[in-house]
Amino acid sequence: MSSHDSSAHRLPMRAQLALGAGTLARTASRILGRGSGGMIGGEVASRIYPNILSELAVPMDSVIVSGTNGKSTTNRFVRAALETAGQVASNVNGDNMGSGIITALMSTPTAPHAALEVDEMHVPAVAAHVSPKVFVFLNLSRDQLDRVGEIGSVERRLRQAVEENPDSLVVANCDDPLIVSAACEARNVVWVAAGAGWGDDSVAYPRGGRVVRDSDSWHLIEAFLGEELPELRQRPTPDWTIGNIDLMPEGASGPSAILYGPNDVRVPLHLQLPGRANLGNAAQAVAAAVALGIDPQVAANAIGQVRQVAGRYSIHDVDGRRARIMLAKNPAGWQEAMTMVDPRVKQVVIAVNGQVPDGQDLSWLWDVDFSVLSASDDRRIVACGERGADLAVRLEYAGIHCDLAPLPMDALKLLEPGKVEMLLNYTALRDFKVILDARQKSATGR
Repeated sequence: MSSHDSSAHRLPMRAQLALGAGTLARTASRILGRGSGGMIGGEVASRIYPNILSELAVPMDSVIVSGTNGKSTTNRFVRAALETAGQVASNVNGDNMGSGIITALMSTPTAPHAALEVDEMHVPAVAAHVSPKVFVFLNLSRDQLDRVGEIGSVERRLRQAVEENPDSLVVANCDDPLIVSAACEARNVVWVAAGAGWGDDSVAYPRGGRVVRDSDSWHLIEAFLGEELPELRQRPTPDWTIGNIDLMPEGASGPSAILYGPNDVRVPLHLQLPGRANLGNAAQAVAAAVALGIDPQVAANAIGQVRQVAGRYSIHDVDGRRARIMLAKNPAGWQEAMTMVDPRVKQVVIAVNGQVPDGQDLSWLWDVDFSVLSASDDRRIVACGERGADLAVRLEYAGIHCDLAPLPMDALKLLEPGKVEMLLNYTALRDFKVILDARQKSATGR
């Protein structure tokens, strides 16, 4: 349960005015069709009362979830687990910078808990306001280099947040050396063996030395780290591990596993969402929920009920094509998302845009191993999106023949009725979801 009493905290008068104005702006944005209001509400409120985020966060025990891939999914898992103990304030649509987080807290100001997805570069700033009980650090890899910069600068931001919030518990993925570097000096750290499918961005250790991987573990060589932190020379011993993994259990829509934790905890985990990576996300979410007093089996059961995340993994019928949409936004994300493609499905759509939120430099496409998509000789693949031609060239060089269409909806029209797996990067998924929502609204008259 929350250590705070939300009913006892009264906002200053100016903060109440800011809250009212922000709520009005958010509502107006929705009514006028200008968006969900996930950013504008917080922007207006913070202009009126710059300290509004700190005031709203006072009565809440907050969890900050960050990392390159899996933020939205893990945050949704954390929210589901915490909702077993009451209301949870959360930025459910992925508005993960300051204004979006203010809007999330404004929406449920009396909630005892907050589950907050935070952009990696904004973690120190947000943490300074919300004083999180728990950080959840997932993984780090290249993403939007033209906006974020090299991965070392991101690791330093997470490390800064740990240093500035010494009382926070850090739930960290011990399989990712970059995350270990960011979290290792935390006073309170819980290590989770969440997995690290992509290792190309963690060859060098930020604190010195070269990472050498050995099966499921790793260690450092030529590491001049000093004797005060000898544990940094190798993967920390995990507090939480995942075993008995079955990625495609008979009759189930997602993977299953056993989650092993401290004090002989042994929890069955059955997910609705696909992929090995989501088992790791779920394990870290359970660890975070347990840190806030939730029973591990209760947390796992709640997480197992999550079927989609802001439209991701959702299934839509488009003129007889039963399309499941998944997000893939950077080399690590693409590599993991392709393992989630059902090998029994013979039709795949891949869409890539190159807008600012995606990162305009798509040279990383040549780092991704697309060979997993050619597992079936009779599989039909359609590339599309604003940078669909670049993607098609990359696939052809990988020996994967594909068709080319302008947009995801055009790609679906080229395919036969039946199941379709769709891998879309950020703005491609966002724009396609707008079209799907409009079609549904037109069909239902609402």
